[in-house]
Amino acid sequence: MDKLRIGFVGVGFMGQKAHLANYAVLDDCEVVAIAEPRRQLAEKVARRYGVEKVYKNHLELLEDCQLDAIVAAQPYRHHIKIVPDIINAGIPLLTEKPLALSVEAGEYLAKLADEKGVLHMVGYHKRSDPAMEYAKKLVDEWKASGEYGRLRYIRITMPPGDWVSGAGNAITSDEPYPKIELEHDAAYFDEETAKAYDIFVNYYIHQVNALRFMLGEPYKVTHADKSGVLLVAESDSGVSGIIEMAPYENTIDWQESVLVCFEKGFIKVELPPPLACQQPGRVTVMMDNGKCEPVTVQPTLPRIHAMKKQAMNFLAAVRKERPAPCEAREAVEDLKVARDYILMWKK
Repeated sequence: MDKLRIGFVGVGFMGQKAHLANYAVLDDCEVVAIAEPRRQLAEKVARRYGVEKVYKNHLELLEDCQLDAIVAAQPYRHHIKIVPDIINAGIPLLTEKPLALSVEAGEYLAKLADEKGVLHMVGYHKRSDPAMEYAKKLVDEWKASGEYGRLRYIRITMPPGDWVSGAGNAITSDEPYPKIELEHDAAYFDEETAKAYDIFVNYYIHQVNALRFMLGEPYKVTHADKSGVLLVAESDSGVSGIIEMAPYENTIDWQESVLVCFEKGFIKVELPPPLACQQPGRVTVMMDNGKCEPVTVQPTLPRIHAMKKQAMNFLAAVRKERPAPCEAREAVEDLKVARDYILMWKK
């Protein structure tokens, strides 16, 4: 198998720790170029990871380098200024979550990818965690068989905690952060609401996406708790869902969980810190269908981190071996949920 030639657009903290470090150890790809306006940083990172070429921006990269795919690890407010150039060049790309800041920008990016027939995978890495993959497969099996009754309820909890979990420092330089034109707030938000929306999509869009992942169908927001703790939703088929946002905080742990409840059993996922190295989530399955003795099990899962598995899933999608876990068109729905929640909350 020929190695895929990968280019990186942006090698800041997340670009290095969440992405580049994982692609650099995969046998079926080679990182051949970096585009980064902080030249000293780019050269230091390139030396560390053995990357041959360095460019000052994505336009130089696109003009000069032959690539099979690009990882554009950029803040989401940058996407509208960078992603269209990559899509128009016909190169598959991975960006971090969310797809963009606004629903309108997200719709534009998704439509462009559809029109050009270009893969734009959005980095909802939790979908690639072995625990989430296992749980999702089991949820679909239970829904299809009906052995444990109907799917009734999903609860996702994400209290703030130690998300870095000893991942270590990234390579840095003394160069100032470059000035990049950012996507503007949506015109229909006032300043206060725009700020609340921006915070929400930054911190909780993973959970918005994970709820749809487990439901396997669209959902709508039905209630926004005035304390800012609860988002209540209902799926197209009538399944209830709740996202608990910061019901409490802790400083030395990460306690994110997904609970999927059927009438006669449940599947619970406890997720690791986002940057925990080679640590998958944990799954607990309780089965009590009235036919056999009740049992609770915790399957043994591969010791691979979601970020590395996400990289593997992206490469497989570029090769068209399997679909990407989440593409731009679906990611627009997360922005719609976020918009609707914030507008309801701020009423």
